[in-house]
Amino acid sequence: MLKGFKDFLLRGNVIDLAVAVVVGTAFTAIVTAFTTNIINPLIAVVGSSDMGFGFALSDNPETFVNLGAVVTAAINFVIIAAVVYFILILPANAAKKRFASEPADKQASTEELLIQIRDLLAKGERQVPQVEGADDGWAAGSHARTEQAKPQN
Repeated sequence: MLKGFKDFLLRGNVIDLAVAVVVGTAFTAIVTAFTTNIINPLIAVVGSSDMGFGFALSDNPETFVNLGAVVTAAINFVIIAAVVYFILILPANAAKKRFASEPADKQASTEELLIQIRDLLAKGERQVPQVEGADDGWAAGSHARTEQAKPQN
C-alpha cells in the first residue's frame, strides 16, 4: 500500500504540480506587492487618503465598503491570468498543434486508400490498390495475390 503511494508521489505529474503551486504562490506574492504598493496608491488618489476608495454605510468605520480592495483583487486576477495564459497556455497550445499535425497527414493517406478501395468495390473489381510500403503485394486478410502485385520474373 505504501509502495503505491510512493509511486504516485514520485510520478512526474505530481512533482510538476507541486513545482507549479510553489511558483504560483511566489508569483502571487509579487503581483500582490505590485498592486499594494503601486496600484493602491493610485486608487487612493481618487478616494480620501484616510479611508481609501469606497463609501461608508453609516458613521461606524466598520461599515466602510472598501472598493479599492475589490479593484486590487480584480487587478491581481487579471495580471495573474494574463501571465498564465501567455506563458503557459499559448505555448502549450502551439506545441499541441505542432505535434498533432503529423498524425493528420497519416490519416489523410489512410482516407485516400479507403476512398480507392470504396471506388474499386463500387466498380465491382476485385483488384486491391498498391499501398506504399507494402512488401510483397499480398492483400490484407485474403492471402490472394492480385494481377498487379505478382512479382516480375
